[in-house]
Amino acid sequence: MCYRTTFKTRLLLLALGTALALLFLPPAPATASDKDAQIRDTILRQIEAFANDDRELAWAEASIGIKRRFKSAQVFVDMVRQAYPAVHQATAIEFTERVPHGVFEIQAVKLRGPDGKRWQAYYRMVLIEGDWKIAGVRVHPAAPGI
Repeated sequence: MCYRTTFKTRLLLLALGTALALLFLPPAPATASDKDAQIRDTILRQIEAFANDDRELAWAEASIGIKRRFKSAQVFVDMVRQAYPAVHQATAIEFTERVPHGVFEIQAVKLRGPDGKRWQAYYRMVLIEGDWKIAGVRVHPAAPGI
C-alpha cells in the first residue's frame, strides 16, 4: 500500500509540475492564419472608422510613421478623404493575398469606391508592440475582369 501511495503522489506531483510548466511557457508564435486575421482586422477597423467618420479610431490604426507625417487625426483623415476616396468610402472590400516583405507585410485588397469603380489597394503593414498598424497604402485602378 505504501508503494501505491508513493506512486500516486509521484504521478500527482508530475502532473502538477507539468501544468505549472505549461503556464510559464512563452506563447506559441502566431500562425499565418492568425497574422492574416490580425492584419485584416486592422484594415477593416480603419475602413469602418472612415465610414463612421471616427477620426480617432482611423488614426489609432495608423503607424508611428504616418502619425509623425500627418501630426493629427484631422489632417490624416482630410488627406485620405481627398486622395483616397475608394479607401475613405469603400462600398465593397475583398482581401486577396498577403505578401511577407522582410520587416513588414503587404496586404492586397480589392475595393469598390463610392462611384462604383474598382480599385486594387496594397496596404503596407508593420508590427508595433504586438499590434499590426497601417504604414501606407497604394491604390491603383483594378484591371477589368469578368
